Parts: sequence; structure tokens; C-alpha cells
Amino acid sequence: MAIKIEKKIVSYNLVSEEDKAKAAEAKVAEAATNVVQLGEPLGRPEKLVGNTYKIKTPVTEHALYITINDIVMNEGTPQEHRRPFEVFINSKNMEHFQWIVALTRVMSAVFRKGGDVTFLVEELKSVFEPSGGYFKKGGKFVPSLVAEIGEVVEQHLQEIGMLKKPGLDEHQQKLVEEKKAEYLEKHAKSGEEVNEEGFPKGAQLCKKCNTKASIIMDGCLTCLNCGESKCG
Repeated sequence: MAIKIEKKIVSYNLVSEEDKAKAAEAKVAEAATNVVQLGEPLGRPEKLVGNTYKIKTPVTEHALYITINDIVMNEGTPQEHRRPFEVFINSKNMEHFQWIVALTRVMSAVFRKGGDVTFLVEELKSVFEPSGGYFKKGGKFVPSLVAEIGEVVEQHLQEIGMLKKPGLDEHQQKLVEEKKAEYLEKHAKSGEEVNEEGFPKGAQLCKKCNTKASIIMDGCLTCLNCGESKCG
């Protein structure tokens, strides 16, 4: 874009590369001073409360014990609540020791930063094992060990009120139970077997709840665990 100069040029100055670098550094320094912190890092009190969860998977020889400690915020006030502060994972199995230690330190650092930490749940649960996941007790599919750790974090956040517990309401649950009873009664006469969880052995994996409980009923693929239904 050309600029027309209306006045006489009385002086000029050349900008060197060094001057450009200094100007860029000044802008960076100015931007750093304008950073707005979303939350102050939390200091560690002398005493913390928490829960320990045990998970046993087919990909590890020994069980993993996940301890999540919480800090009590606004104690003694109507706004009192708990939020996660640190996490520890212990196991006799040393195969995954290195990355588990790294993971717990990063997660603890995120917890102590404050703010909304619920995003960790989806980040962990979306991790897939390249060689394939596994089914845990109850018939639910887990894509990786990291994803199961994410499920434990989700369970803990639900217990302390940071996440809402998903599930069916009373009427939906009643409908699912009726559909399940109807299906099992109809097919019990034909000698169709069910698994330990009470779902038909030939059931497909439900994409919503990751449980092998989806069967064809009334022309629709219906999950006998969560009620998810898809026709056509």
C-alpha cells in the first residue's frame, strides 16, 4: 500500500535489525506484565482428606492403588467444598513406574494451579492403547490403562460434587429394566445363555456406555444397560 507524503522530508532514520529485536523484546515484556491469573496456586496445608481406589486390570500383574487427596476450601462457611489437590498411584508392578510417576506429578501440578480441573477426565479417558484395550468386570470396555485412571478421577470428582453423576432417571431406569426382563424371558425358553452381568453373551458393545449389552429388540439396537437405542 503506497502512502503519499504531503510535507517535505526534513530528516530520516534507519532501523537496524538490533533495533527491531529490542522492540520485539519490549513488546514481550509488556505483554508479560498484563497476564491475568485465572486462579492463585494453592498452598499445601498440614492435613488433607482423600480417598484410595483399587483397580485391577488384565494388563498389569498387580493391582494399582490410586489415592486422591483433597483440600477443603472455605472451611466452616456455607461455601465449604472439596477440590482435588494431589494424586498418588502405588503398585508392586514396576513395569509402568516411570510414566505413572510422571503422570501423577503433572496431574498434581494441575490440581494445585486451581481453576477448573475437570477437563483432565476427558483427556485421560480419550487415551487409546495401540495394541487394543480390554474389558473389565461388568463387561465395560476400557481403551487403555490411562483411560481407567481417568475413570477413577471422574468417579472421585463426582463424589466430591465437582462433576454431576450421569445416569438414568427413575422412569428411564424402570423402562430399561422392563425391556431387559422382557428380552431375557422371551429368550430364556430358547436356551440362550447370559454372562455374569446378566446380559446375553451375544450382545454387542454399546458405544455410549462401553458395555457389551446391546441387542436387537423390536427392530432396534437397544442397550440393556443404559437404554441407548438406535433404529435402522
